[in-house]
Amino acid sequence: MGEFQLMDDSKDSKPGTTSKRNVYITGVFAILAGLGIGIIIGRYAICPGQSTAETPEVVPDKNGVFLEGVPETIIKEVDPEIGKQLLEAVDNKRIENYLKFLSSKPHVAGSQTNLDLANWIKDKWMEWGFDDVKLTPYDVLLSFPDADNPNVVRVLNDTGGVVYESPLKEANLTGEDDPDALPPYNAYSPAGLVEGDMVYVNYGRVEDYDWLEKNASMNVTGKIVIVRYGKIFRGSKVQIAANHGAIGVIMFSDPADYTWEGDPRVYPETWWLPGSGAQRGTIFTGGGDPLTPGYPAIKTAYRYPENSSAVKLPKIPAHPIGYDIAEQILREMGGDEAPVAWRGGLNITYRLGPGLEKTGWKIQMNISTTNEIKTAYNVIGIIKGLTEPDRYVLVGNHRDAWVYGAIDPSSGTAAIMESARVMGQLVKSGKWRPRRSIMFCSWGAEEYGLVGSNEWVEQYQTNLRERTVAYINVDISVMGNYSFLAASTPLMYRVTYEAAKKIPNPNPAEVAAGRTTVYDTWLHSFPLRQNNVSMNIPMIRDLGSGSDYAPLLQKAGITAVDMSYVYNAYKYKVDFYPLYHTVYETFYAVKNIMDKQFEYHRAVSRMATELARSLADSLIIPFNVTDYSQALDRYWKAIDKAHGEKLRARITNFDDLGSVIANFSKVVDDFSERVVKMNRNDPLAIRAVNDQMTLLEKAFLDSEGLPGRPLKKHLLLAESSTDSYAGSSFPGLVDLLFEIEKDPDVEARWERVKRHFSVIVFTIDSAASTLRDVIRFIPEN
Repeated sequence: MGEFQLMDDSKDSKPGTTSKRNVYITGVFAILAGLGIGIIIGRYAICPGQSTAETPEVVPDKNGVFLEGVPETIIKEVDPEIGKQLLEAVDNKRIENYLKFLSSKPHVAGSQTNLDLANWIKDKWMEWGFDDVKLTPYDVLLSFPDADNPNVVRVLNDTGGVVYESPLKEANLTGEDDPDALPPYNAYSPAGLVEGDMVYVNYGRVEDYDWLEKNASMNVTGKIVIVRYGKIFRGSKVQIAANHGAIGVIMFSDPADYTWEGDPRVYPETWWLPGSGAQRGTIFTGGGDPLTPGYPAIKTAYRYPENSSAVKLPKIPAHPIGYDIAEQILREMGGDEAPVAWRGGLNITYRLGPGLEKTGWKIQMNISTTNEIKTAYNVIGIIKGLTEPDRYVLVGNHRDAWVYGAIDPSSGTAAIMESARVMGQLVKSGKWRPRRSIMFCSWGAEEYGLVGSNEWVEQYQTNLRERTVAYINVDISVMGNYSFLAASTPLMYRVTYEAAKKIPNPNPAEVAAGRTTVYDTWLHSFPLRQNNVSMNIPMIRDLGSGSDYAPLLQKAGITAVDMSYVYNAYKYKVDFYPLYHTVYETFYAVKNIMDKQFEYHRAVSRMATELARSLADSLIIPFNVTDYSQALDRYWKAIDKAHGEKLRARITNFDDLGSVIANFSKVVDDFSERVVKMNRNDPLAIRAVNDQMTLLEKAFLDSEGLPGRPLKKHLLLAESSTDSYAGSSFPGLVDLLFEIEKDPDVEARWERVKRHFSVIVFTIDSAASTLRDVIRFIPEN
């Protein structure tokens, strides 16, 4: 192309008459052309509703916002066929293959094998069509036994000679002899050599120590305590023992809690615990990296020293043993016989102590466990949403295990991997893309105290709090084959029920009995009862702090559900599946005993898939806010029944709690009515309603946190302070009332109760405002 040329001024500077006339004519034509184009644009763009004889009137069939160029998907309801395609694609054989691979080697957090699995997951998600996959590393404090100086428990005679020493590892029953398998230990136990008299304290609960003091005039100051696993979190057992002055804790799995009198067989013939099996696990009662509480353990983080008061690590040594070892030790116990309720299934006389029967004999604990900063990795994979990419549905499971972890967590990982495959490949095929983004999360270092998920939430809580719709957690997909069971926040009740109604029942006997879906057998096995009256819906438990949903709920206010296939708790009176956290959690156990065809795994994978699809794809998020008002009413009645008389005597406006809950219910009814009547062709109205529902859970967070637990923000749902596994409604209030009469300054404690009560009343009232009309959220006074 030639360059533009300027007029040559060296020639005659006066333009000719012809040139001048041409310029005028060109200008007139340009003005007329512009005017004509303007009229056309104004006629058809500005006034599209008018018509001429040649052009019929075009009237939009939308009752609401309609913008040319805006895709139909913005107001399009979900295609029900997509859900069917996803569920049909879930393959039980693939889940079996995933589990076999995932549990083939020990993969404790911080190990190279665990990182290898993280990279394998990342590669699979990218292969299956995810839009983005990232590893998020955190440098966190973990804890490991010393291979050169193993942890042992000994019985010493009066001259210090070793009468008995515990074996260093569990027996090899079906090939559990990988050299990388860590021996039994309790993570974060302080190292040390302690010896002395021993006291048997049953399950090690507060009430057990109270019984000893009141009925046996015995305290445990300066003693080693031996406690059986069960009832409460192991870390709570150690903390309570330290609070009572103990110098060490030995924890054992009693046959009464981990075997069954109806079947004398044990693993590898059945799922019952053999005598050599010992339950590993953390005894850290906090959450996340111990050295960076409240903030992510990234490279620039400030880290408290381990001996800082801000670091809540255990104060006394602890060690787990199997019941074969426990029998050898408890056989030597002296003192009075234990009460009937304290006697387990060992073939001995259970005695309280203190001390051993033979004069001068002692118990010794040699603990060499050390703490070390290691890198833990999460894997976060994203399927980008088509219409609302800035709204996230999270699906997660942790990856780390104490040894092989075929049940905890790899049964969950395998199920989630199949959900990821079927969703990713349908997106990759071009046949579907969810309305909202779906994030799959493989958490690192959960077993140490929900470390990976805590650090991630702490790093990204601003984004997550504002944008996340819900979290679906599958820590363990199959711990039994009796029935499906879920725990969740009230917002997730209805969507979980509806998903379960779409999943085929994996149990042929149940199907033959007419219970064709997962929902049917769930309702049959665990019906919800109130005042001994069936509510004709399945039971859903409250969330405690046993898995990765806890930091998302407590720190970012993300509503959540946790789910699994479980054993028959009515028949088997065990706290948890017997092989929990032992070396015997193997692929062999799952394949040969628990789920031979992996049909129960498939059912859970389908549940996770349908839940994620429903939450990500529905035009209006399928939350039912009415369930929250009903839950609040239950919480109110429960606290009134347990503590009402005591609270009314001290808090003159105690019944205001019932009033604000009743008002909350009215606001919920009004909101539900507005949603029914709303214009579903208005994308902005839809967005506003969805945001109101997701904001509701977050409205129950308090910036100060619970009394004495500032990192626990949810005022309605949190774990008990004396048992991190158990959920508690109005947890801060229950914490403050616990043994309040023993407080040295009872009046000061009651002032804390009154203040926290006022915070609860305010918070529920404030939460109601999130559901009011968006410009009429201020009520009349």
